[in-house]
Amino acid sequence: MLTNHAIVFWPFLVYAVAVLAVVGIMIGLSHILGERHNERYTGEPYESGIKPTGNARLRFSSHFYLIAIFFVIFDLDAVFVITWAISFRELGLAGYIGVVIFIGILLVVLVYEIGIKALDFGPRGKQILKAKNKLSK
Repeated sequence: MLTNHAIVFWPFLVYAVAVLAVVGIMIGLSHILGERHNERYTGEPYESGIKPTGNARLRFSSHFYLIAIFFVIFDLDAVFVITWAISFRELGLAGYIGVVIFIGILLVVLVYEIGIKALDFGPRGKQILKAKNKLSK
């Protein structure tokens, strides 16, 4: 027995089958018609004609990734504040109070990050100078 849902669902199934067929045909044709060669430099990395030097597997400090995550978080927060600014008149006082609380939370988090030194991942200048002075004595 066909229900109303089954009648509405058939265009989606036809579309899904068509998409899968097109994708399968494209992958199959690229496999059949694609070039196959194994020359000397085929497996070598290429970057704008510059020969690679050293190993590409450099280790970065975890602080580098932490700074990147903080950047993404604060960048996303800027988007929220900009969208609030665009709809400032429609939101009224409630929107203003909301964004003030939001920015307040951001400032508290920023002060906390500075307090736990999450943003300090470079060498400490004073420690370098102390080490230099010890070596020169």
